Amino acid sequence: MNAIHPTRPNALAGSPLDRAGHHRTDAAWITARLADPATLFAPVWRARTLMRTAQGAAAEAALLPGAVIGDAAARHPWAFLGLLGEAAVFAIDLSALDDPLPGVADAAFHDLRRIGGSVAPADASIMAHARGLMHWRARHRFCGVCGAACVPGSAGHVALCQGCGTHHFPRTDPAVIMLVTDGDRALLGQPSAFRTMRVFTTLAGFVEPGESLEEAVAREVFEETGIRVARVRYHSSQPWPFPSSIMLGFHADAVSRDIVIDANELIEAGWFTRDQLRDPEGFVLPPDFSIARRLIDEWLHA
Repeated sequence: MNAIHPTRPNALAGSPLDRAGHHRTDAAWITARLADPATLFAPVWRARTLMRTAQGAAAEAALLPGAVIGDAAARHPWAFLGLLGEAAVFAIDLSALDDPLPGVADAAFHDLRRIGGSVAPADASIMAHARGLMHWRARHRFCGVCGAACVPGSAGHVALCQGCGTHHFPRTDPAVIMLVTDGDRALLGQPSAFRTMRVFTTLAGFVEPGESLEEAVAREVFEETGIRVARVRYHSSQPWPFPSSIMLGFHADAVSRDIVIDANELIEAGWFTRDQLRDPEGFVLPPDFSIARRLIDEWLHA
């Protein structure tokens, strides 16, 4: 099988922001931008992001000007995301409020994971960035070394321990996701998390310490299905801040055929032909905006 190369960025990637990391430690510049009425804020509320939706049109990120946010940045966690043209963009976490932004009538908070396929690609990337960074901020209020309180630094990109002085940085957990093929058949499984919906998707799992990506692919496939693989080839990656992962996509060739599933991970697994995947009966494929679907679709049309 020839390698299949990506033709475009995956959903949630391709951000239009200049992250402008050199401004993060410039306290005067950050303070001025927070007070600038042209500054934009990407609000996050209890793992949801603020969007504007209209029937028949792609959903958009509701980036609010500083005049609407008011003094919320002085009372709620925030982080500098980057520059959109000349405008600074900040994420702000309003999860402590039961009724966030009551005066904003034309937008609502939505779970990006559920409607990501209907969101304009550039906006989806900004919202994923905001969601992931605010999740990290919310879960690093205390030091994992000594237990003391942490304060934010570097415009929300560092948690500084007030006890032992440790600097904690945002972490992204690498996960491999792979389409295993045997000639004109692909190996898909129904994850145990999808008991109420018969979804067949690619196999995936987290990379373990001391393990290469290729080793993780081979181990995860064997653990979940008993299939041995070879010729592991990288395809592309996708930010997946649900809550803090990056999906590293691969193709691999099967060198064994008999499936033995791990019942803790999968309900079912099987080999599917291209015809079965082009016209699924009795099951559904993963959503269009996921890298899992991207791996499947590009193999179907290779």
